[in-house]
Amino acid sequence: MYDFDFAKPATIAEARAALNSDEAQALGGGQTLLPTMKQRLAAPGLLVSLTGIAEMKGVRPTGDGQLVIGGATTHAMVAAEAAAHYPALADLARRIGDPAVRNRGTIGGSLANNDPSACYPSAVLASGATIVTDSREIAADDYFDGMFGTALEDGEIITGVRFPLPREADYQKFVQPASRFALVGVFVARFSDGVRVAVTGAGAQGVFRWTEAEAALSADFSRDAVAALAVPDVEMISDMHAAGDYRAHLVRVMTGRAVAAAR
Repeated sequence: MYDFDFAKPATIAEARAALNSDEAQALGGGQTLLPTMKQRLAAPGLLVSLTGIAEMKGVRPTGDGQLVIGGATTHAMVAAEAAAHYPALADLARRIGDPAVRNRGTIGGSLANNDPSACYPSAVLASGATIVTDSREIAADDYFDGMFGTALEDGEIITGVRFPLPREADYQKFVQPASRFALVGVFVARFSDGVRVAVTGAGAQGVFRWTEAEAALSADFSRDAVAALAVPDVEMISDMHAAGDYRAHLVRVMTGRAVAAAR
């Protein structure tokens, strides 16, 4: 590690001011950024920790069928506090990494990084959630922009995520055992006006919606509805852990399991 300055603001306004520096980098739980710095792949001169901002923590229902989660809320807090309101999301958070990761990593940090195998992007996209920043609101369909890419501007802070609550939902994750990331993860959410299906861990450009499955499941919310579907027409990740065609097969299998579990 090398020398750098560190700031821990207590408010969003203070964090925004600290991030005005060209050398500054926002720090959530540090589960990705700190290892990257240790490998000299990133070298910010100032780390601005968001973990001291109380208004960016916690889980609260809005009373109009939505759930708001602060950007600095840890995975462990999501698992515990969202369980009564959005069980599928809580279950997803409960299976991220290990206890050390879950007690440090944050939902905002995960979404800002947008790792192609991270779990939260599938929940956000399948739920049709809204990413709330310090300056605007971004619909999930407009937020993700390829592998590690997002619609965030430099210095923009994810202050929270607003989830519409579905009638039924489930997340199925085929775990890559070494990293605990998703080799393939599928989040299915059924709303009164249709079904949304989002896939993580499989697409070479990151999380994506499987629209053919959404149409089939909106007409017939059963495992059989996706059994004969062709896999999504997207480029699949192919690496030492699994070939692209195997991941494509898992997309269909995990989608069927998610539907069965949600029902």
